[in-house]
Amino acid sequence: MGKKYFIETFGCQMNEFDSERISFILEKEGYKPSNSIEESNIIVINTCAVREKTKNKLYGHIGNLKKLKENNKNLLICVGGCSAQSLKDQILKDFPYVDIVFGTHNISKLPYLIEERKKVNSGICEVIENNFDYDLRNFKNKYNFKACLPISIGCNNFCSYCIVPYVRGREISLDPNDIIQKARRLVDEGVVEITLVGQNVNSYGKDLPYHITFAELLNDISQINGLKRIRFITSHPKDISEDLINVIAEKENIMNHIHLPLQAGSNKVLKLMNRGYTKEYFLEIVENIRKKIKDCSITTDIITGFPGEERKDFEETLDLVNKIRFNRAFTFIFSKRYGTKAYNLKDDVPLKEKKIWFNELVLLQNKISQEENNKLINKEFKVLVEGEGTKDLIEGRLENNLIVNFKGEKKDIGKFINVKITQAKSFYLIGEKIKK
Repeated sequence: MGKKYFIETFGCQMNEFDSERISFILEKEGYKPSNSIEESNIIVINTCAVREKTKNKLYGHIGNLKKLKENNKNLLICVGGCSAQSLKDQILKDFPYVDIVFGTHNISKLPYLIEERKKVNSGICEVIENNFDYDLRNFKNKYNFKACLPISIGCNNFCSYCIVPYVRGREISLDPNDIIQKARRLVDEGVVEITLVGQNVNSYGKDLPYHITFAELLNDISQINGLKRIRFITSHPKDISEDLINVIAEKENIMNHIHLPLQAGSNKVLKLMNRGYTKEYFLEIVENIRKKIKDCSITTDIITGFPGEERKDFEETLDLVNKIRFNRAFTFIFSKRYGTKAYNLKDDVPLKEKKIWFNELVLLQNKISQEENNKLINKEFKVLVEGEGTKDLIEGRLENNLIVNFKGEKKDIGKFINVKITQAKSFYLIGEKIKK
């Protein structure tokens, strides 16, 4: 059967990139990708730790692999990523048939851990704290037309509900020359869209020994010949600058979409969350973006039921959502994460009440999203075709990050196609290919 690997990825774009690093490392060791878990010699689960339900999902997933291990003693089951960084040896205790647990800081040591595991009769856990092993040369790009490119690792914000600074470490900005060089190489290989990723891209460069801002880096990357589209995620509201807004407005190949997590519309709750801004400041940023960037799509994250949140606080969130009219919101019920400051806050909002608030928020945002998407019907857009959709349709992405499904051909994947929008849903669009 040969040496084959299978990677299951949970979580954010940074995890997606880490999986591309793992693919590169395993293929350098002679492994080939497999489309099936059952046919693999090594299974890697790259985990997320943002919410409690992701841990539950992970545990259920690992549990499903037990039978595979019983049928194939030589199968290697590896668990990496953010949950591995936080849970460490606990995974091996709960699942003794797991072979290797490795953290976010020691992905490059995976070949060594594989060899070590073959020498012993028990699982190996190696989770290194604050070790920087990123190399932008060593990853296998999943697509030949688009790519994620990290510009920073870790986070310094310590929002009270968030585990990321504890599992990813403090923020480290990658060298701008390395980033630009890699971006050029990707474009030379056929990539037309690059998404710059970091826990907080807006604070890029603050830790470097020389002056450079995210706006300046973005401007430099936008000048690469052949790079048609540039995106970035995630953008922290407290660090967004006038220069950044101006660069996005000026450069045609920087997409008119900003993901700007609000989290709550109450100043009291924002302070408890340690977000570093007020609702008035957030509203001012949005007004400036809408004023300067034509047809800019703004998406967000919102948490309901935070400890100490009252009905009047939640109503402030609803009021702000009504005022801003986000194009889309990713909504969550508060979930305690061990190790964060919010874990020790008194969670005095009954779950039943949290669910009521959550449903109210979803209904409101879906209504707004539908109304905003309806404005696009009968308009034409240049779409980057990304893959196959549902019901024999193909799927593309507009400049504003909206997904559109339409009839097309597989050969169109990776190409730009002009599409006319015919129907709108709250989460996506339906269109038709414009014939030349």
